Amino acid sequence: MSATTPNTSRRAVTKDQNTYLTVRKIDGKPGKVYYPLQVHTAPIPEPGPGEVLVELHAAALNHRDLFIRQHLYPGISFAHPLLADGCGTVICCGGSDPDATKLLNRRVILTPTRGWHQSRDGPEDLKKYTVIGGSQGSPAGAAQRHIAVPAAEVELLPDHLTALEGAALPLVGVTAWRALVTKCLDGDLARAPGRNILVTGIGGGVALQALQFGVALGCNMYVTSGSPEKLQRATGELGARGGVSYRDQDWDAQLAKLLPKDRPYLDAVVDGAGGDLVARTMRLLKPGGIMSCYGMTLSPTMSWSMGAVMKNIELRGSTMGSRAEFAAMVAFVRQHRVRPVVSRVVRGGLEDLDGIDGLYDDMRQGEAVREARH
Repeated sequence: MSATTPNTSRRAVTKDQNTYLTVRKIDGKPGKVYYPLQVHTAPIPEPGPGEVLVELHAAALNHRDLFIRQHLYPGISFAHPLLADGCGTVICCGGSDPDATKLLNRRVILTPTRGWHQSRDGPEDLKKYTVIGGSQGSPAGAAQRHIAVPAAEVELLPDHLTALEGAALPLVGVTAWRALVTKCLDGDLARAPGRNILVTGIGGGVALQALQFGVALGCNMYVTSGSPEKLQRATGELGARGGVSYRDQDWDAQLAKLLPKDRPYLDAVVDGAGGDLVARTMRLLKPGGIMSCYGMTLSPTMSWSMGAVMKNIELRGSTMGSRAEFAAMVAFVRQHRVRPVVSRVVRGGLEDLDGIDGLYDDMRQGEAVREARH
């Protein structure tokens, strides 16, 4: 991910002011418009009963944030602060609630969603479910210096992580956790060791996090990418067993040759691209194998074939994750000392709009490994 520092702005602000970032509405059709960023100041929020006031040290961007600027995401707010991922220190508690006071002076990460508690099927009530950051469904957002949130909507930052790494974790972490653990492993971590799992499009935030989780779980992880550098990094320092370029016409045949002789098939695929992936991986997946799809960047639809039906392959949609999955993911990161990848940092503060725009440009051009703001 890439980054900027809320406490090092270019313009002096008084100690009782909060600075936050939104998109500004301009005319344009969805997909054609590109909403500009806008900086605001307001009083620092007061935490209510059961809430904590967090001084944010870092926040992160996701493709969702790019889609908001292009009006390709539902329920956009032009008044609420942007960004779903943030990390900071609790500096004040509202009232004497013990769940809040025990967090005082502790570093925490924000939960990126609201209204999904623990159901494995999906949000208990879709009408109440939302992702924070530039959303009509919640006033919360990480693109600000201070945020007041319920104490139940933060998790303690694992001690081995920096603020930047903590900010890079929440949304991609819970999305990868659900796509890999809940969907591919049916929530059973004991099933993971030795399984062959393909993660497509390595370099994207969710794909990278799924790779790291899979390696920590003992899976044999394989990856695809169009970048030789990303493949080299994934198979080198990040621990993938092998990788192929999806630009090669025979990449599926190349992948087949990389699989272990005693387990010459894929158990599951974690995919965020869609397209013709079913046709390309169908013969590699074992009977009853799982395709866990968390996005379709190539197209809003993907092909399905009778061959996949005859092989009993399961296509499972997966998006974001519940509060319970988020807590389990953070606990796993703490236990296995997983360190999210941070590719670029912007340290100019929330008012460094040129620097932050550069992070969005990385995503638009497909260059970013992960994006974050510090």
